Amino acid sequence: MGAMPYALLIVVLAAAAPLFALGSETWWGLAPCELCLWQRWPYWAAAGLAALGVLIPGRARTVLIGLAGLAALVSAGIGALHVGVEQGWWPSPLPSCQAPTAGTAGSIDDMMRSLAAAPTKPCDAATYLIEGLPLTMAAMNLIYGLSLGALALVLARRSTRP
Repeated sequence: MGAMPYALLIVVLAAAAPLFALGSETWWGLAPCELCLWQRWPYWAAAGLAALGVLIPGRARTVLIGLAGLAALVSAGIGALHVGVEQGWWPSPLPSCQAPTAGTAGSIDDMMRSLAAAPTKPCDAATYLIEGLPLTMAAMNLIYGLSLGALALVLARRSTRP
């Protein structure tokens, strides 16, 4: 099996994580904190790197799949930091955990008027997707990021074999 299907798989799985997070905000009304938002960027980077891997053939494709795996592991690292903040093991390194969004604002002025005066979702306030399951969204991201990173690295290694 060539490396192109591996790259496509990583594109889909990497993009799925931040899209799921956006969906959880929309459908279940979960509010993200600043660390939640930070965890999404490495997934977009992983999806972009893997997408380049779809377009670029040869050894470069394998390298891009591996780099996508490393990007997913960065999100897992941020997730581990976030879990520690939620558990009270260390304080948040961020001065503010407010997650401002444009929402339905039609203009910059509308957006500025809709911002809260104080943070409404601190990073140490754990968010649970499934009631009764002792996994926070940050912990689920940690597990997903580790899994996706490992998968991408294994697939990159596998694609180098003849």
